[in-house]
Amino acid sequence: MEDLPRRAVVVEFAGARGGVAPLSWGQASIWRLTTWRGADDPYFNMPWVLPVYGRRDLGAVVGAVRRLVERHETLRTNFRPGAGGMAQHVTRSGRLVVEVVEGDGGERPMRLARRVAEGLAARVFDYAAELPVRCAVVTVAGRPRAVAFGLSHLAADGGALDLLAADWRDLLGGTEGAAPVWQPMDQARFEREGAGAARGERAFRHWREVLERVPRSMFDYAPGTGEERRFVRVRMVSVALGVAAEAVAARWRVSSASVLTVASAVVLSVLTGHRRVAMQLIAANRHDARIGGLVGPAAQDGVFALEVPVGAMLGEVTRAGHRQALTAYRHALYEPLGLMAMREELGRERGGPIDLSAYFNDTRGGGDWPDLPAVEPGDPAAIAALTARTTFSVVGSWEHVDATTAQFITGQARDACELHLLADTAYLPRTTVYTLLRGMETLLVRAVAGDVPLDTVATLCGITPVERPPAGNVPGPGHGSRAGAGPRPGS
Repeated sequence: MEDLPRRAVVVEFAGARGGVAPLSWGQASIWRLTTWRGADDPYFNMPWVLPVYGRRDLGAVVGAVRRLVERHETLRTNFRPGAGGMAQHVTRSGRLVVEVVEGDGGERPMRLARRVAEGLAARVFDYAAELPVRCAVVTVAGRPRAVAFGLSHLAADGGALDLLAADWRDLLGGTEGAAPVWQPMDQARFEREGAGAARGERAFRHWREVLERVPRSMFDYAPGTGEERRFVRVRMVSVALGVAAEAVAARWRVSSASVLTVASAVVLSVLTGHRRVAMQLIAANRHDARIGGLVGPAAQDGVFALEVPVGAMLGEVTRAGHRQALTAYRHALYEPLGLMAMREELGRERGGPIDLSAYFNDTRGGGDWPDLPAVEPGDPAAIAALTARTTFSVVGSWEHVDATTAQFITGQARDACELHLLADTAYLPRTTVYTLLRGMETLLVRAVAGDVPLDTVATLCGITPVERPPAGNVPGPGHGSRAGAGPRPGS
């Protein structure tokens, strides 16, 4: 790719407005993560690719890029410190340099564009001086075929990317929808007064009520040595899990996201011996009509607590967990520094930091798997047979990952449940990671045949409970003071 012909095109843009405002709560959440990772770490940059629909010349494609930047203030925002803390500085007009990369025809344009996008995202952004977007047009025989972006997570999350993709199709076709009416500066103002501020206060109250009754740590047992690169991410791709999750979700009248959330909480409960499970759920925060149309980061963490009583059945716990998850998502919009202060205060009251290092993150855009095979949901044997197709792979490993001991993450696969577990191997050895993933599959496939007593899950799923102290509840991982500071793959 380095030898491919390249040239630069300067795009001059002029948006409807500029200005300075405090960070929105979504921006502030991401800013904390980027600063924790360090100024030289591009972890929260996102490679992103869009196709060029139809036969468009370079002028039309570059023009669509220009209008995309003009319409969405988040793409022309710098982030600089001020007297009141970090602020967003929206640039009304300026220049964006767009690379033009000419493919040689030996690689499919979209695949080449993905490699170009990864290169654009691999470099850190100078947030004070550089816009949070880099762009390149991939051409073949002079014809634009795809556009590659490197985006900072400060500019967009998964929901924002969906909005940009829809806008891109229209702009490339020569049409424009109504101008965006809700931008990050508007969101920041909303959050600091009236209904927005009141919503944040309600979220604080909910978090405090939950944190007063959950274990101070799910992982209150002695850690092992862990691997040299201590954090490992394992991916399971399971058609059986997807089919089973949808079957029991329909039976219990809940969402497949709730089924997976509760199943992950149950296997953690069995492993750790805690009958009350606390997890963080990464919330898109887009159920509000205004935020639903916001191109900018809006995702934050919600706090989820699940009771796993002695003698309970999986169905009743899943229905209760569904209600708890909806409550968690409703209370996931708040000022993050204030929440950190509240958590620290409550930790002092309870005698030590409150560790919330277990997560569930559903990154599926539509909340389902549209291309699952057609299997009769009432045929447990047929669904169980699908487990033979389940595969596992290691996605990566890292020396440091903030505030994560166990993070379950759904992937983007459409024809199977792609489920990742990012784990601290000092507390969850790699063999345990595989056991928990396979255990979720086993649990839900078994639930297709009939409800499952939760007291049988350890034997059913082959989970050996850890040895915990006979009394007391002291934080294990030691990074519980960071509220929701875990990785956000696809958020």
